[in-house]
Amino acid sequence: MLNILELQNQLVAEALPSGFEKPQRKLLEALAAPYVDEVFTDTLGNLICHKRGPGKRILFPAHMDVIGLMITFVDQQGYLRFEPVGGHSPAGLIGATVRLESGARGAIWPDASAKVEKGNYGAVDIHDLYIDLGAKSKEEAEKLAPIGSVAVFDAQPSLAAGGCMLTPYADNLSSCIALLIAMEQLKDQPVKNDLYFVFTVQEEVGLRGVKSAAWRVQPHMGIAVDVTATGDTPAQQDYQRMAVSLGKGPTIKIKDGSLLCNPQVKNHLRQAAEQAGITWQDEILLSGGTDAGAVQVSREGVLSGCISIPCRNIHAPGEMVSLKDVENAGRLVAAASLLELK
Repeated sequence: MLNILELQNQLVAEALPSGFEKPQRKLLEALAAPYVDEVFTDTLGNLICHKRGPGKRILFPAHMDVIGLMITFVDQQGYLRFEPVGGHSPAGLIGATVRLESGARGAIWPDASAKVEKGNYGAVDIHDLYIDLGAKSKEEAEKLAPIGSVAVFDAQPSLAAGGCMLTPYADNLSSCIALLIAMEQLKDQPVKNDLYFVFTVQEEVGLRGVKSAAWRVQPHMGIAVDVTATGDTPAQQDYQRMAVSLGKGPTIKIKDGSLLCNPQVKNHLRQAAEQAGITWQDEILLSGGTDAGAVQVSREGVLSGCISIPCRNIHAPGEMVSLKDVENAGRLVAAASLLELK
C-alpha cells in the first residue's frame, strides 16, 4: 500500500503552479509507469497513463497543478510584488512562507497601504502585499526571483489529529495520490474498460489542460478526482453549510459550479462503492468547479461526474484531509474502473 503522507511530501517538494508543472509531472510519471501499459505527455503537458482494456473508455483526470504566485516587479530594496496564479484570499496570504522557483525562500507581508492596521482584512488587496526574501538589493533579489518566475507555499505536510493530514496543496496532490492508489490496486487485474488516468495541467486557471486531454482520449465517461469543501467547521454560517464532513468517506458529486453530473455516472459510482464496501457521501459543492465540467462538454458531450476528497481550508497553506478519505477515494476509482460500462 502506498504511503499517502510520504507521497504528499514528495509531491509538495516538487510542485509548481499552473503552467509550470514539469517537476511534479516528472515525479508522477516515475510513480505511475510501473502500474500501466503506457505513459505519455501531450502538447499542453498533461500526463496520460493508459491501462488497456477491450471496453469503453473512461477518463479519470486529477489536476496536478497548484495555485501560486508570479513575480511582476522587484523594487530597489529587493522586495517582490506578485500576481496570483489561481484563486487566493489576499488576507490569508499574510505571514505565509513561500518557496521561489529558484529555491529561495521568503515570507509575505502587507505594506503601508493595506487595511490590516484597522482590522479590515477583507479589504486587503493582493497588490498591498510583498514578498521579503531577505535580499539586500534589487540586483540580488532579481537573481533569485526574476520577473515571470513563480512561487508556492513553503510548508511541510504533517500528520494531524484524528488520522488527518495538514498540508499545502491537498488540492489537488491528494487526488493525484488517489489515482496512484487506484493504479496500484489495478496493476495485476484484467480490466474490461479502457482506462486513462490523466494528471492534468492548468485546472486552477480555467480547466484548460483537461480540454485537450478529453479531446485526445474521446472517452465515453469522465470521472474527475478532486477535493471538495466541507460543512463541518465554524467557518460557515448555516445557510452556507454542505452536507460533507472530514473522515466520512469520499464524495460522489451531484453538482458544482461547473456541471450537473450525469445520472449514469452517479449511479455507476454508487454501484461501485456499494460493491466494494466503500462508505461515501453525497456532495453538492456550493461554488467552484472541477475538470469534470470541461470533460462533460468535450466534442459531442461526455457522461461526466466526480469523486471528491473532503478538504478543509481549500487554497490556504494549511489544508486538511483525512488519510482514510484519500485512500478510499483511490479504492473508489479502482472499483469504478472494474465495473464494466454497458
